[in-house]
Amino acid sequence: MHVHFLDPYQAGSSPVHALDARVKFILATAFILTASLTPNAAWAVYILLLALVLAVEHLSGLGIGFVLKRSALALPFVLAAIPVIFTQGERVLFAFSLGSLTVSAYAEGLVRFFSIVFKSWLSVQAAIVLAGSTPFPQLQQAMRAVRLPRLLVAMFGLMWRYLFVLVDEALRLMRARTARSGHSAEPGLKPGGTLAWRARVTGGMAGSLFLRALERSERIYLAMAARGYDGEIRNLPLPALRRGAWSVLGFGLTVLFLLFLSGILLRG
Repeated sequence: MHVHFLDPYQAGSSPVHALDARVKFILATAFILTASLTPNAAWAVYILLLALVLAVEHLSGLGIGFVLKRSALALPFVLAAIPVIFTQGERVLFAFSLGSLTVSAYAEGLVRFFSIVFKSWLSVQAAIVLAGSTPFPQLQQAMRAVRLPRLLVAMFGLMWRYLFVLVDEALRLMRARTARSGHSAEPGLKPGGTLAWRARVTGGMAGSLFLRALERSERIYLAMAARGYDGEIRNLPLPALRRGAWSVLGFGLTVLFLLFLSGILLRG
């Protein structure tokens, strides 16, 4: 069974693809930290960060549209920051009543909200470019090379590999449900029962999926333990970084530091 649609990696021959995975991982992490730590309302720095990530997207060959479409999927999650509009600030923009409670929206909170949205959007784009231009095994090696905890790297690796196992089990359940579902010849009549019946069936499928995935994971772990797995995934040592990779790393970190420093100065 092919589940390649889950893998964000897009093969290519661009300079970004050819760059050492350790350099890409460090630069992507530094970009995300820069975007996250840049003060709120530093719009000029945000625009420069956006221009930087768009240039990398174009250089990678992934395409700006490809990355923007995928990054839009993460935007609904930033709605969790909406409460800052009504809890932080002093200058009231508008107010409304909810029964006996008066809710006020503040200008400072609105600025903070849009800053969080923009910075989150930039960070997601950087992560998509990293995952789209680097195979996951190379990302794991890069994590180990920068001294991330071994247990954390092992958890990332197992989570990624067994995500495909979980999807495999889910597809089997869906095929079984389709094979057992009747279809009416009447137009506009959907197969199945009421909405409550569909919800009950979906809940049963979710429970069955959990049990089947748990049993299969236990069998896989026993097979791995029988082959000597002790919690450590070993790889061949990576070669030393070349001079060009060091140059790209130094240049990228310098640019990001200057952008972060500019944000601090603009705030002051």
